[in-house]
Amino acid sequence: MMPYRVLFVAALHHPEQLQADILKADSDDPTPLFPSSMGQHFWERAMRAAGYEVDVFWRNLPGYGARDVARLQSDVFREGLSPGKIAAGLLRRMPAQVNPDYRRRNQLLLEAARRFQPGIVWLSGDNREIFPETLQQLKREHGCKIIYVSGVSPIVFSHANERDAARLYDLVLVNDYYHGAQWMELGAKRAECPPYVAIDPEFHYPQPKTDVPTDYLCDIGFVGTLVPGSLYSERVAALESLREFDLGIWSMHEVPETLRPFHRGHALGREMLRVLSSVKISLNAHGDFMRYGGNMRLFETAAVGTFQIVDDRPGVSEWFEVGEHLVTYSDWEDLRAKVQYYLENDDERQRIAAAARAHVLANHRYDQRLARVEALLGEA
Repeated sequence: MMPYRVLFVAALHHPEQLQADILKADSDDPTPLFPSSMGQHFWERAMRAAGYEVDVFWRNLPGYGARDVARLQSDVFREGLSPGKIAAGLLRRMPAQVNPDYRRRNQLLLEAARRFQPGIVWLSGDNREIFPETLQQLKREHGCKIIYVSGVSPIVFSHANERDAARLYDLVLVNDYYHGAQWMELGAKRAECPPYVAIDPEFHYPQPKTDVPTDYLCDIGFVGTLVPGSLYSERVAALESLREFDLGIWSMHEVPETLRPFHRGHALGREMLRVLSSVKISLNAHGDFMRYGGNMRLFETAAVGTFQIVDDRPGVSEWFEVGEHLVTYSDWEDLRAKVQYYLENDDERQRIAAAARAHVLANHRYDQRLARVEALLGEA
């Protein structure tokens, strides 16, 4: 199969991390399009290694004025109302097509595509800016496939633009099987749950425990988002049940008041891997909207060789052997009992963690996910 020309259409998160990654990149390597804290970074690397031509259109940059990533700041989620949240909520109630800045962004995307001539438009989820009619025009002008990639439920998170364009998606990639079924109900031609998250052996590997901040050294660690509570209530409750242990929480967003004493900062990219490598046990509780399971941390934690305890979701036992590669819990009492047991049994904990690392290296790499996507496109 001839390598594709892939145009990513995405919102840039963690722009500061992208700028840091660009500065650290070897001069012989291509300038990265995505920060190492975003999963698209590893798809980009796998595609480049396979000989693909790749480019990106940042849909969250303003349509008018300088389209400069340095103008962006990372979003920080907080509970409660604020003037900014109210204004954003009112804007979201308006049809996107009446927003002149959005119309300009759609025009710029069409112009970028004419220069690049994509064979695939890789559209990341949470799209509120790009119109269905723009995607239709891209397909008409370039004969390209549209791959829609989303890690969240369309019932909970999607915007009208995303739902109205579902019939145009040639392939939807999800990391929760149930989300794929929902996109099919909305009209997508095909949905698959490889899952789309995986590991890159050149990035996801155990980090040295020497010379790390002392805060990183704790019995139980969690890295992720905890607000709003309506979407992460089970995750918050799991952490609250462990407050009598040596618990560390890393999040760039607000942390519920009950867990603030355990908040130790935030960790993105390589720093996140240093945190995961330093803790004895990584707690992985999925968001309330992921009933099948399959978040990024499931694979990243295994790749750095850290033992993880995961909430019992169907996908976990599909992709891993429970008891051999990781351990699941059913309720808070079960979680506390297993945490205590594995803290007291170092050899068993380390054996399971080592088996998990070997497993993801053999079966859950981004190059393997890319080969699966190629096969799916070949079947279309």
